[in-house]
Amino acid sequence: MGSQAAMLPPNYTAETVPVKTYTHPIAAFFHCAAKVAAVISYLLCGLFSSSYVINFVVTAALLAIDFWIVKNVTGRLLVGLRWWNDVDEHGQSTWKFESLDQQALERINRNDSWIFWWPLYINTLVWTALAIIALIRLNFDYLVITIIGISLTTANTAGYSKCRKDAERRAQTVGQGFASSLFQAALGVSLTSSNHFLPCK
Repeated sequence: MGSQAAMLPPNYTAETVPVKTYTHPIAAFFHCAAKVAAVISYLLCGLFSSSYVINFVVTAALLAIDFWIVKNVTGRLLVGLRWWNDVDEHGQSTWKFESLDQQALERINRNDSWIFWWPLYINTLVWTALAIIALIRLNFDYLVITIIGISLTTANTAGYSKCRKDAERRAQTVGQGFASSLFQAALGVSLTSSNHFLPCK
């Protein structure tokens, strides 16, 4: 897995944001609205059109929009994370991650973090439940739509979960390296000080 330092919005390095507000309210709104719109389209599209093709296209388009918003916009703005998947000439895929530095991540608004992660997880569960219902009803046409929903939402959920773990691992590595440097510096000072003592006769 690769990891790179991200070139992300400079406002993350500013002073701590008040907890009671959202740093990016518009991003938070569209993060939730796109998910709700896709689910509503799936559940209610049949009331406005009897054409399965129209229902499929509208819902799939909304799912794709939600996937794009989460992957390219709200993850970067709300939690300081970004992921993508590279495929080399041999067909092997590699996860790539970007994240803010640890100090900036610690200053991220808790409300922004909450509004990002909970809808992300809940959306995956909702599409899984809809798939189970469609399967029980033997409604295979709409089962296809739910499979698309599960695929896209799971991709973002897995990608950002891996990205967060990668950021935590790198922060832990940096912390251990800093502690090791302090220990070595202290040990060096101790050895230098001991050289000032004369040997006993």
